Amino acid sequence: MDSLKVTGNLEWDGLHRPQIYYAMVAIFSGLFLSVIDGSICNVALPSISKELQVSSSDSIWIVNGFQLVVMMFLLPFSSLGELKGFKQVYLTGLVVFLLGSLCCTFSVTLIQLVLSRMLQGLGAAMVMSVNGSLVRLIYPKKHLPKGFGLNAMVVALAAVTGPTLAAAILAVASWPWLFAINIPVGLVTFCFAWKYLPDNPTRIEGRRFDYRSACLNVLTFGFFIGTLEAYAHGAALTWVLGGLALLVVIGTFFVRQQLIQSYPMLPFDLLRIPVFSLSVMTSICSFTSQMLAMVSIPFLLHHSFGFDAVRTGLFMTAWPLVIVFASPVAGFLVGRIHAGLLGALGLLVMSSGCFLLSFMPVSAPQVLLIAGLMLCGLGFGLFQSPNNHLLLSSAPAHRCGGASGMQATARLVGQTTGATLVALLYHITPDSAPHNALLLAGILTLVGACFSGSRIKATSKHF
Repeated sequence: MDSLKVTGNLEWDGLHRPQIYYAMVAIFSGLFLSVIDGSICNVALPSISKELQVSSSDSIWIVNGFQLVVMMFLLPFSSLGELKGFKQVYLTGLVVFLLGSLCCTFSVTLIQLVLSRMLQGLGAAMVMSVNGSLVRLIYPKKHLPKGFGLNAMVVALAAVTGPTLAAAILAVASWPWLFAINIPVGLVTFCFAWKYLPDNPTRIEGRRFDYRSACLNVLTFGFFIGTLEAYAHGAALTWVLGGLALLVVIGTFFVRQQLIQSYPMLPFDLLRIPVFSLSVMTSICSFTSQMLAMVSIPFLLHHSFGFDAVRTGLFMTAWPLVIVFASPVAGFLVGRIHAGLLGALGLLVMSSGCFLLSFMPVSAPQVLLIAGLMLCGLGFGLFQSPNNHLLLSSAPAHRCGGASGMQATARLVGQTTGATLVALLYHITPDSAPHNALLLAGILTLVGACFSGSRIKATSKHF
């Protein structure tokens, strides 16, 4: 390991106008496509299951297959980005994503569609794994908080647009057009990325891609997500326990191997940096809370308040819509308020929204429902940009690929755990599950606020 040496432009400080604007278009549009395709077909699942003549439970794999592949390949592709170049991984990801979209468009059976969605997920994993690294690469350090704020806004905008765009397309066309629309947008994105994204300014000489670690990573996260999904969807206990046993054995072997490496795929070298590890824990807590709330609120509005699907969708839009405005503001405030303090304040606001919704009586005026959702969105918007800034900026430049992969991994681990906890609460307390899920979300958000606040005194050490 002594032969490894960091070389290149160690003083790199982003792009300049007007190239930075074109580079922003390239990375934000690719991120938008990757995020929106995680949920755009949710609205169409009933139509797809009917046309393909499959059950509703089987059709869920159209969504789960995409998410599973993304989770399994995030860290290997982030490591590959450090070695081969973030731009190269991003461009390859766009090509794979477009190929998957084309295959989805012409799928005529469930198996074909699920496999095509998994191919899409592979491309999306490439795009997501290097997104944070590219933001750090194209923005000068003094404008980096603004970049992370805009990045968070794009994610929120995709969350808002997904169901609405799907409904608009399905109103005039069949479900294959949900995927066909990616192709022209993706081609334009590829052209911008090819021309305007920069190559890695630094490289690590003598380092090679660790295929063994990549395989162990895929198996570990595959069994983690697969076991949670199996439990959440009522699989036989023997299958769940078998998956859990394999997860423990393979995961233990994977972790022990990573602990002795200088540049591990699962970035333990970065997790030894106090600010980085606290930011990861904050992220997992917050995204677990977010998914607990986002999954349980529709049930709360439908069963407790008697809302139909359209009305529920309109009310739910209040959460991500506020994030669109709060995230850029948070990016602006990072340079004026410590990111750990700003993140903690945001999570406290979010927890107040979760508690308000959890204890809200059926007789409460609807304006209070909107207020609770907006508090959640405001708090999450104030938290996300500062947290991303601290997490990614605390890593050394030659390890920003690992930091970017860990950022996306923490988000997906939290979201998957949150969805599974909702399923667990429905097994334990079916009558009050939505209220209990929101209560748990409020508690976990408070824990995240504590992690975030503790970063004020933490110091980052670069390894």
